Order: sequence, then structure tokens, then C-alpha cells
Amino acid sequence: MREQAIVCLLEEVRLTLGELSASCRVSPEWVIEHVSAGVLLNEAPPEPAQWRFSGEDLRRARRLFQLERDFDANPELAGLVVDLFDELERLRSRLRRLGADFDGPHFQ
Repeated sequence: MREQAIVCLLEEVRLTLGELSASCRVSPEWVIEHVSAGVLLNEAPPEPAQWRFSGEDLRRARRLFQLERDFDANPELAGLVVDLFDELERLRSRLRRLGADFDGPHFQ
């Protein structure tokens, strides 16, 4: 139950640039670079002061940072890998809904 509550809260959150960078322990410049690269915050307003990040953006930013740090990946490559992980999770979820018993590796 606690995990569901956390997920609901993350879906409702709207973070500023400063709040997102602090939550991910990255610089605001890191966030700006990733928004400019198109791997974070789809359809961003032109001014960073207007940007609002969702809980999904927070999760994605943390994944991007981890991949870049662990594998020395550039933003575009890290974005592609995160996209692939997300698609894999969507497909697994779909299989579960269809009744498939899938116990393969789980990426977070």
C-alpha cells in the first residue's frame, strides 16, 4: 500500500528546475542540457523558469544520470537506453495483464 501511495504522489508532483536538479543531485545546467537534447521534458516551454517536471520526469532524470555515470554514456545514448527500459516494462506489464507468468530480469 505504501508503494502505491508514493506512486500516486509522484504522478501529481510538479517540480521546478531547481527542485528537480536538487532531487537528482545534479546541476541545473545538467537538466538544461538534457532538456535541450530532447531526452527529458517533452514539449518544454522556451524559458527554463516555466518548466515543470512530473514524477515520471524525476524517475527518468535519475535513470539518465545513473547510466551516464555508470557507463560514461552521452545524453542521447542514455535517453535511448531509458526509452528501451520503459518499453520493456510496458511490454512486461501487458503480458502480465494477459495472464502471462513472466519472471525475467527487472530493470529499474
